[in-house]
Amino acid sequence: MFDIPMATVTEDFINCWNEAGMRLQNQPGAEKLRWLRAHPHPPFLEHLSFMLGNQLFFILIVDVDHSLETPGTIEGLLSIADGCAGHACIMPMRKTPEKWVPTVRGWGLLDAATRQRIHPPDLISDEFIIMTDWELHDFAIQVVREHIEKDGYQLMSWQNNPEINPSLWFVGPDGPEWVVVRAVRYPAKKAIKPDNLPEIWESCERYRRGSAGNFASVLFTSLEESFDPRAEENGNIAPLYRGKGADYQYAGLERLAFT
Repeated sequence: MFDIPMATVTEDFINCWNEAGMRLQNQPGAEKLRWLRAHPHPPFLEHLSFMLGNQLFFILIVDVDHSLETPGTIEGLLSIADGCAGHACIMPMRKTPEKWVPTVRGWGLLDAATRQRIHPPDLISDEFIIMTDWELHDFAIQVVREHIEKDGYQLMSWQNNPEINPSLWFVGPDGPEWVVVRAVRYPAKKAIKPDNLPEIWESCERYRRGSAGNFASVLFTSLEESFDPRAEENGNIAPLYRGKGADYQYAGLERLAFT
């Protein structure tokens, strides 16, 4: 079990975050950008993240004048970038009398380790990159979130670190509920529940007494095999490549019972 600080954010940070996102969105080539994280709600490993081509970019906003409270840490940023085989970036910002502005030209990004300027389109390649387990886990959480919202329930929070549980909270018909999400690759049939579910339940009870627990398994396959029932027999098990077509099977939430 790990804890992520559920930091609150200030209005000033929201303003800064919005200006940072608009700088990225308005860059040449950004019309092909696909946002991964585009909300300013805790918990934070990164403040913004997106996919461009076959590359992932994770961004932490920093105030060059050190006057703005910014949630998250460089360690959290590096952990998610490493887990997803992506690029850890910082985006230096400065507050002017009119608004917050990036201090780096172009996309406004610096490599978090070297502090060299990053131009995301230059890093795109033709390489086929297999999705990491962390990426697939994030994809699974997105699937579960969308189904929860489609059922009319309100999301409370979510985080995409596969080593941290639960994966998300939402307001169910009788109050707060939590979900442990797991992703699995075909030809496996269903994800295995973690062995420490009782410990997860105890932790959630301390946070929200009486909350209900759920498990969600999301099965993924490449569109090139599309759940071929004879995949193991005929070898039709195509890798899940980043940015390529994928299909999934999700049977809904499984209610967990604890005594």
